[in-house]
Amino acid sequence: MSERVLFKGAAIIDGTGAAAAKADLLIESGKILEICNVGDESAMAKNAMRIDLSGKYIIPGMINAHVHICFDGDSPDPFGVLAAESSNTTAIRSVRNLRRLLCSGVTYFRDMGGRDYADIDLRNARSQGLVEGPQFIAAGKLLAMTGGHGWSIGRECDGVDEVRKAAREQLKAGADFIKIMATGGILTPGVDPGAPQLGFEEIQAAVQEANKAGKKTAAHAQGSRGILDAVRAGIDSVEHGIFLTEEIIEEMLKRGTYLVPTLIAPYAIYKGGIEAGIPAYAVEKTGKVLQAHKDSFMMAYKAGVNIAMGTDAGTPLNKMDMSVYELELMTDLGMTNMDAIICATRNSSRLLGIDAQYGTLEKGKAADFIVLDADPLADIKAMQRNIVNVCKNGKLADMPA
Repeated sequence: MSERVLFKGAAIIDGTGAAAAKADLLIESGKILEICNVGDESAMAKNAMRIDLSGKYIIPGMINAHVHICFDGDSPDPFGVLAAESSNTTAIRSVRNLRRLLCSGVTYFRDMGGRDYADIDLRNARSQGLVEGPQFIAAGKLLAMTGGHGWSIGRECDGVDEVRKAAREQLKAGADFIKIMATGGILTPGVDPGAPQLGFEEIQAAVQEANKAGKKTAAHAQGSRGILDAVRAGIDSVEHGIFLTEEIIEEMLKRGTYLVPTLIAPYAIYKGGIEAGIPAYAVEKTGKVLQAHKDSFMMAYKAGVNIAMGTDAGTPLNKMDMSVYELELMTDLGMTNMDAIICATRNSSRLLGIDAQYGTLEKGKAADFIVLDADPLADIKAMQRNIVNVCKNGKLADMPA
């Protein structure tokens, strides 16, 4: 929409933590011109097209901080799918995944590793208007030790010099940030999720290269030793954080490190199980970490650690449209509905470094928002079953019937 549009009468939850309030939202050219009390229209709204949203709720578009846009989250074995298909098929599915994310309320995301730089190509295509969907930033190839977690889609590197070069290669390829594999994980056979992999000095080298280029970093980190190494090396976000300790929490608070818990990823594996076709090794490892993951999340939340929402979308049976399930799991474990919404909006925008334009509904920011039929502060499930529409940069999405 290039013309001015006035969305009238909705209760707005702006993502700052302020209480919901009925207001009119005036937008033009993808930006918010004004947010005014119902009935207090300014001269700027005089000739605007009006859309009545009385009885509806508006929240900022969700920002998913952990997505694998190239993966087939409908599958119980996404890595098996990637290994068997052509890169062209991967690219086609990635375009479909973009639309699924948008229609589920995700208007921005961070891609955490794809295939042969398909994530960067898709990001560029989206920026050029060749495909529709959320905007996103991309890591390129994740940095893994030889044979380490994620090696099949990453850049294997060992030792400080090689990790430094690998980080520089990603920056050269156009990566927006650098992802480092600090520990083992669930989806790589023969790898212990708790075991450290790339070490402190190696992680530090990657962080230094990213920071020199003005870029951020993220670490897949599940085991305590690897998490602590990553945090002390200056990582911006810990992904998963399954085995947190009080010492780690203290370090994260001191440094402002974010946690992206991805609670839905192991839950989907646990719920689907071997019966759904998920590899037995992944199901077995998940059973060993599930409770520790929940406990660590609650420890971080209660301590006041910065938490951003990410789902690890694309892992087994973890579909692109399941962001709201992450919020449900957070609230099931004791997080308030408001705090869950803030994790998915303001906090994620700050982690991604896009908060000047995205993450909250404020004058001058992007018109990215979700229209809901019910109050998500009363029931977080409203975001799952009551999405009326999604607005991205002032343009309403073509929602599925």
